[in-house]
Amino acid sequence: MLGVRIIKQSTLTKFAEANPKAKPAMTRWLKLLKAAKWASMNEIQIAVPGAVVLNGERARFEIARGNFRLIVSFSFKHQIAFIKFIGAHAEYDKVDALTVAKY
Repeated sequence: MLGVRIIKQSTLTKFAEANPKAKPAMTRWLKLLKAAKWASMNEIQIAVPGAVVLNGERARFEIARGNFRLIVSFSFKHQIAFIKFIGAHAEYDKVDALTVAKY
């Protein structure tokens, strides 16, 4: 079975193209998700130790050594990841990570 399906992967691809510093890390993150079959936030934290669990469905990931932040909402039952936010650290500081739905 395929890994987690990413909703709005095009958003991440465009972001990586516009931010070359983020591209290698974003490529690794996408590869990880496409191979994953996570059933809980605990499994995400095991696979990505730097991930920060925001609640039962949202997690924050640091991209390119923390230069960028990515917020993703997960539906573990359906194995779907919904991209909610990607941006520079300063942009992240201006949003509510629990409610942002930029994409």
